[in-house]
Amino acid sequence: MIYVVGLGPGKKDQMTKRALDTLDKCDVIIGYKAYIDLIKDCYDDKKELVSSPMKGETSRCHMALERALNGDTVAIVSSGDPGVYGMAGIMLEIAQGKTEVEIVPGMTAACTAAAILGAPLMHDFAIISLSDLLTPWELIEKRLTLAGEADFIVCLYNPASHGRPDHLRKAVEILLQSKSPETPAGWVKNAGRDGEEYGVTTLDKIADEPINMFTTVIIGNSTTKIQNGKMLTPRGYKI
Repeated sequence: MIYVVGLGPGKKDQMTKRALDTLDKCDVIIGYKAYIDLIKDCYDDKKELVSSPMKGETSRCHMALERALNGDTVAIVSSGDPGVYGMAGIMLEIAQGKTEVEIVPGMTAACTAAAILGAPLMHDFAIISLSDLLTPWELIEKRLTLAGEADFIVCLYNPASHGRPDHLRKAVEILLQSKSPETPAGWVKNAGRDGEEYGVTTLDKIADEPINMFTTVIIGNSTTKIQNGKMLTPRGYKI
């Protein structure tokens, strides 16, 4: 049996009871080193913890399958939700029905960041990753263009890294073709974790903020406003 478990931001008090109960009944927990580090204080002396470096997603899933076929109950962990840029898809692809796989959801970064910034996701929104490791940049540009033209609230994952420091600025340039420079925009770094930081600004200034790969960026739609320092997208209720 394999469970693909979403850790949410990673702290125990922000994981679901279902996720905690699932990890408690597993023999081995497998994950990217940074995610194992988030939970090892809770499970280091109770479970076998197996970590591997970034870009080891496929090998982790093959390892999980092998251990499950040998009789272990296995958890493979993702931060946030495993079905949102996480491990759920690749695990199902590799398992191919050879063992049962259950997906255990977790709170994705968009929800965690939105709560910190106020209520920016109260209307239709699009989540777009700026990482072009697995998605061609041309396709990312198209998605940004269309999301902007449709007046979606846009939540950006993986907005910047050492290898792609200009992706956020390029994304902003695309969104400025259809959104006002004054559109409220916010950022949250290390959402729900130690070292959490956040800020509220505007679309034309968001690329100048201290943003890295651990940051989630939320850009409002044409109705989003800043109220008492918080981002707010009205749902349309009469008040």
